[in-house]
Amino acid sequence: MYKVLVIEDDVMMSNMLSMYLQEEGYKVKQAYRGNEGLQLADSFDPHLVLLDLMLPDVDGIEVCAQIRSVSQVPIMILSMKSEVSERVQALKTGADDYLCKPFSMHELTARVEALIRRSHTVFGESTAQVAAASTAVEEEEPIQLDVERRLLLVRGQLVETTFSEYELMKLFLAHPGKVFSREELINAIRGFDSFVTDRAIDVHIVNLRKKIEQNPKEPKLIRTVWGFGYKYTAQAAT
Repeated sequence: MYKVLVIEDDVMMSNMLSMYLQEEGYKVKQAYRGNEGLQLADSFDPHLVLLDLMLPDVDGIEVCAQIRSVSQVPIMILSMKSEVSERVQALKTGADDYLCKPFSMHELTARVEALIRRSHTVFGESTAQVAAASTAVEEEEPIQLDVERRLLLVRGQLVETTFSEYELMKLFLAHPGKVFSREELINAIRGFDSFVTDRAIDVHIVNLRKKIEQNPKEPKLIRTVWGFGYKYTAQAAT
């Protein structure tokens, strides 16, 4: 049974989310304050966190940053704030999705299911597929995937990523040289229609470049294809 942690100070909203998710088969725990949420994130070890930005004790962005500093669990922001700047800040802090209130429970559960499914897809791959992919990467590229821990190995150093960053890098490594549109990249990490704009993908790419490029201001690995999207240039990594 997948576990969801709801960090939401509005008791009515929290109870509604909890009841709906439990009916969908999830095990849910609720926190009404940021510090309580941080404690539960550690002890409950959820598969996904639903996080309100406006909490009475700790700012939701700070809670997101603290969770992300110790865990790669998918984090979905729930907020009344609809400004693009708020979404971008949340994504930069490590959030994987952003849902504006009010929202439909159908959309919420669709996004929850997609995030959890993608965070565990790797474990459904066959041992042979993983072994073959790992061998090929080890022989040809210094940018590798640590499949079990969902980390990147960049020139021999382990680098932590968010859920979305890992999924994007996984896609790039599987298709070196292929040009992906922003829409294709959004679909790859969301799995269903979403409000997420091109700007969200751009933020993820900026964050990835900081982690894998020797000079993020002059990227050689993840290249911009102006007017369309991005591609991963494998040969530039050697």
